[in-house]
Amino acid sequence: MARTHPEGWRLLPAEGARGRELATLARLAAALPEDTTIYHSLHWTRAEGRTAVFGEVDFAVVGPGGRVLLVEQQAGFLDETPTGLLRPGRRRAAQLSVELARNADALRARLRPLLDGTEPVLDVLLHCPDHCVRQPGTAGLDPERIVDAGRRDQLPAIVAALTRPQEGDPALDAAHRQALHRFFADLLELVPDVQSHIGQVEDLTTRLSGGLTEWARRIVVEPHRLRVTATAGSGKTQLALAAYTDALAAGRRPLYVCYNRPLADHFARIAPAGGEIATYHQLCDRRVRDAGRKPAFGAPGAFRRMEADFATLVREQPDPAWQFDELIIDEGQDFTEPWRDALLALLKPAGRAWWLEDPLQNLYDRPPVALPGWVGLSADTNYRTPADVLALLNARLPLPAPVRAGSPVTDSEPEIFAWRDEAGLMDATKRAITRALGLGFRRDAIVLLTFRGREHSRFTPLDHLGPHRLRAFTGRYDLLGEPEHSQGELLIDSVYRFKGQSAPCILFTEIDFETTGGRMDELTMRKLFVGATRATMKLILVASERAAAALAPVAEAG
Repeated sequence: MARTHPEGWRLLPAEGARGRELATLARLAAALPEDTTIYHSLHWTRAEGRTAVFGEVDFAVVGPGGRVLLVEQQAGFLDETPTGLLRPGRRRAAQLSVELARNADALRARLRPLLDGTEPVLDVLLHCPDHCVRQPGTAGLDPERIVDAGRRDQLPAIVAALTRPQEGDPALDAAHRQALHRFFADLLELVPDVQSHIGQVEDLTTRLSGGLTEWARRIVVEPHRLRVTATAGSGKTQLALAAYTDALAAGRRPLYVCYNRPLADHFARIAPAGGEIATYHQLCDRRVRDAGRKPAFGAPGAFRRMEADFATLVREQPDPAWQFDELIIDEGQDFTEPWRDALLALLKPAGRAWWLEDPLQNLYDRPPVALPGWVGLSADTNYRTPADVLALLNARLPLPAPVRAGSPVTDSEPEIFAWRDEAGLMDATKRAITRALGLGFRRDAIVLLTFRGREHSRFTPLDHLGPHRLRAFTGRYDLLGEPEHSQGELLIDSVYRFKGQSAPCILFTEIDFETTGGRMDELTMRKLFVGATRATMKLILVASERAAAALAPVAEAG
């Protein structure tokens, strides 16, 4: 099965022209070999000198040897004219062969510098699954590069043949093949959001041109010490992924470290092979074991002792096998100054370091880490969370500064269901699930987040909530290190574990201020902010009556 980029497309709404494209993508992904990559829905806007260049292509298929095939899909009927095939129904007729040639020429020009002057092997293909081309000779394209309704069943085989290495193709080494991937996955702003498993978010965020990922990497400072303080949904982890990929492409060895295990697991799944990816405690464990010591996790204070052993090892017994050229620290707000010192000790003398943080996601109430001499960069625009959810948070939470909305989703209409006692909590949560399903969200697009931690949640012992089977983390990992979940359809997790991830529909339940005497203190505010900003399309709060009064959507206030 071929690789696809970005991932998550199977969860996109399959309607209209988009549905036809997704059906084609599914066919190609299933039929093409695993050493082939399909980039889909490529849209770009770039400034070239004083000119804005726009382009789009439905699919770019990159074969194992680096051959690139641009596939344009045109559903419906076409107009056949003496000058070529035209898209019908537009005020200004668009000749398909001209559009394909223009896109191909533009991409060739961009690829040449990345391939050190090697001429890219790039071809085009028109797929018109509903139209039989009656006069292929006048279509403006090589008839072999047209897959019409009469040949649509042959599409995967034709694509495979056109992307298979041919005699005389320039030899592309691993670095050049990586350059091709970076071109389509980075230059065209297709760096996937490492926090999201859902295609709807990727479909929106991949169309954002520029942003934190691009500008932070343009900063030149020696030594490279960059502290990025950015709000939720601004692209911190996307930046981490781009920096990690850049390091590998340049022959440097990267180390990515975060605090949360789910984020580390997800980053490891989507990052290129090479380098090291771990939570801080995973890194401590690996280094200590490599030195011949086995942490006694069952003993009291085991983690503190392991942290101390790790710090001693990196300080007193430096090992070249544990030295890195690029250090990327994500979730920096959850780190401590001793951890900072231990990690910087793993950096080679000419190494580069990144520190990515969001103080509003400091759920463990850690003091800020001092980074003297580092260059700072801040970003306060959230591109992930619906604008009206951010308006609610700005109005109802005592945030240190308003968070700017960058998401094109503006009318999600956040809702709140109130409860009085434990029975009411369960009933209100079930009603919230029913509401989400009624809005058209599938169960795999809904996440039930608990305000309390896993150890204290009233939902932890449950495997069902009404007719809904819950899918919860069991606390165990399989032999490959993947988290094990109970057999259910509706994911339930705590706000602590789900930090760093997102979902189209978030049901944020158990919200109460019981531990703070009914007040919204600093930590409560941060938990509310983290939980609410996990939503990309819909947020439903399930809160106690006193909390609901403080969090009522703006339109309902007063």
